[in-house]
Formats: sequence, structure tokens, C-alpha cells
Amino acid sequence: MDVSVRPRVRIRDFVTGSVRLVRMSNLLIVAITQYLTRILLIGPRSEWKEIISDPDLFVLSLSTVCIAAAGYIINDYFDIKIDIVNKPERVVVGRYLKRRWAMGAHQVLNVLGAALGLIVSPWIFLVNVISITSLWFYSERYKRAPFIGNLIVSLLTGATLLILTLHYPANRKLVFIYAVFSFFITLIREIVKDMEDIRGDEAHGCRTLPIIWGIRRTKYFLYGIIFVFVTSLFAMADKLNNNVLAVLFLLLLIPIGWLVYSLNQSDTRRDFKKISSLCKLIMLLGLVTMLWA
Repeated sequence: MDVSVRPRVRIRDFVTGSVRLVRMSNLLIVAITQYLTRILLIGPRSEWKEIISDPDLFVLSLSTVCIAAAGYIINDYFDIKIDIVNKPERVVVGRYLKRRWAMGAHQVLNVLGAALGLIVSPWIFLVNVISITSLWFYSERYKRAPFIGNLIVSLLTGATLLILTLHYPANRKLVFIYAVFSFFITLIREIVKDMEDIRGDEAHGCRTLPIIWGIRRTKYFLYGIIFVFVTSLFAMADKLNNNVLAVLFLLLLIPIGWLVYSLNQSDTRRDFKKISSLCKLIMLLGLVTMLWA
């Protein structure tokens, strides 16, 4: 009886581990965000049925999802020892999946993502190759360096929206505003995550901002980023003469203000984890504003 049960348990663990490794919920959010951007920002909205059934959009989005999944895998591959300290419950590589399987899946997904991008456009292919290369160097080297790793992830997050404008050029300026929004809120969250994970990062020789500057000085740096973030949003909305967008961003000042207050009061790992979740909420609220932009 034990023999018959064990294979099923292993298969279940393998599937569960694989889903957790590629952050399936995050991949779904990436795809939904690209579709919402295509429908609500690029438009025309009246043709939403045709947009949803557009094969080019499907292939483009699938290529982005494949590369993002590969990025999650290689990140976990290089971070096994750090994650054992910071997030032991989330360690997958080496526990549910062998290291060589993880590396093989990473390579297959990258090749598939690049090939799918080439089907849509040579420019999409080029951006995908740059993204693949950036994610490798981020995971292998720059994640442990001060700020540059945070910057790479944030730029790639914004690029998931901008890449659409290479194939669908309408309303590029509006898409750019939301790409900037995604860039800044991701940058803030990445630095907050470094503050949350400072114990494990420091134990394994990382040189993130909280480690070299300390929590207090890193907070001041974040206040500066948040100020530039808010100022940029309103400046771009004003340049487009989009009063509706300005009002929407004004409403977003409420959760952003709460973010600043929470950051000022925080000093424990649990506090920083809550702020990271708040950044996710602000990102979601930003996506919701697309309905009226």
C-alpha cells in the first residue's frame, strides 16, 4: 500500500512545486495586464472581441509569460541558500525539482519565448533576447549588488507594457505613463523586499542597499523615489492634457500616502512584508484606473 501511494505523492509534489516555482499567479497577472493594456489603453475598446481573439497578441503575451517563468526559475536556482534562510517554505529547487530539471526548464522556456517573439516581429524578438540576458545576469550577479538588480527588474516590468507598442503603436504616450507607473511601484517594492530579506542576504554576502546603507538611510532613499514617482505621474498626465488621468492619480495618493506612513513606522520583517503587499495593491489599483484613462 505504501508503494502505491508514494508515486502519487511525488507527482503531486512535482506539480505543486513546478506551479510554485514559476509563480503561476504572477504569470497570469502579466498576461491579463497585457490584454487590458491592449484593450483599454491602445484600443479601440469597441473592438475588444477582435482584440481578444488576435493571434499576434496571444503569441506576444505567451512569449512574455515564457520568459518571465524562465526568469523565476533561474532566480530560484541561484538563490537556494538565501531562500532557505529568508523563505524556507518557498524553496522548490532541490526539494521538489532536481537542479538539472530546473535549468533544463529555464532553457526551454527561454528558447520558446524568443521564438514566439520572432513570429510576431523581429523587434519583439530583440527585446525578448535582451530580457532573457538581463534576467540571467540579474539572478547570477546583480541581484546581490546594490540597486542595479532592483533597477533591472523594474525596467523589465515596465517593458512588459512597452513591448506591446512595438506591434501596436497607437496611444504610445498613454501606455508609456502606465509603464512608468509599473516601473516605479516595482522599484519601491523590490527595495522593500531587500529590507525584508536583509538577514538571509547578509548571511550570504549580498550587498543590497539595506545592507550597505542600513534600514534608516534606505527609507530616506525610498522617500525620494516615491516623490519622483508621484511628480512624474502628474507631470505626464498634465503633458497629455488628460484631466481624468490626473484625478485618478490624485485618488492613488491615498494608498501611496499610507505606504509612506507605513514605511516610516516599520522596522521588522513582518512590517516590510505588509508594505510589499501594499505595493501589490497599489499596482492593482493602478491597473483598475485603465478603465477610465
